[in-house]
Amino acid sequence: MLFNSMNKIIGIYKEKGPTSHDVIDRLRRITGIKKIGHAGTLDPLAEGVLVVGIGREATKQLGKEVKKEKEYSATIKMGGTSTTDDEEGDKTVKKVKSIPTKKQIQDATKLFEGNIKQIPPIFSAVKVGGKEAYKMARKGKVVELGPRDVEIKKVELIDYRWPLLTIKVITGPGVYIRSLARDIGEKLGVGGYLKQLKRTRVGEFSESNALTLVQFEKQYRKENV
Repeated sequence: MLFNSMNKIIGIYKEKGPTSHDVIDRLRRITGIKKIGHAGTLDPLAEGVLVVGIGREATKQLGKEVKKEKEYSATIKMGGTSTTDDEEGDKTVKKVKSIPTKKQIQDATKLFEGNIKQIPPIFSAVKVGGKEAYKMARKGKVVELGPRDVEIKKVELIDYRWPLLTIKVITGPGVYIRSLARDIGEKLGVGGYLKQLKRTRVGEFSESNALTLVQFEKQYRKENV
């Protein structure tokens, strides 16, 4: 990959920890280019493919990238709930009378395939009255979000060892995997929240062809000395 013409859309592999905005800031420092954006946020606790547009013309095309198919590997912890629907929030342990069987897990996950209604997490950037929901939630305000039409193309069971469930998910745009984790736990009657998340693909960009920030910087310096 050549970086002589810095109007490119590339896949960056975001490590667990930094925000998506942190990644963009790092790329700006490396390249000296201010016009850089991304197509679809990854939460700090998530890792994986972040599609990035570098340069004015590239960032104009990011709207198309946002709409492309996405693939995830998600681990759900059952037996409790979280205020943020993931590992970051305050947890509440749920008393479980009966541990779900593998068959019950498979039946439950299949219910979320297709065109469904999904309520985003209250700790999300979805706007309510012009304000981001997460900012209101952090202030202790009651946030009510309505369901949205989304498409989940496939949910495949990868591993199940109570209380952890790992699934592969292929989605259209706008799907919150945190919401899916919460809803699967609710459907099973045991509660659930997202423990780990890796985005393995966005369109043609996958973890096999995405560059880490270290790899990007090394390649950029080599080609722009």
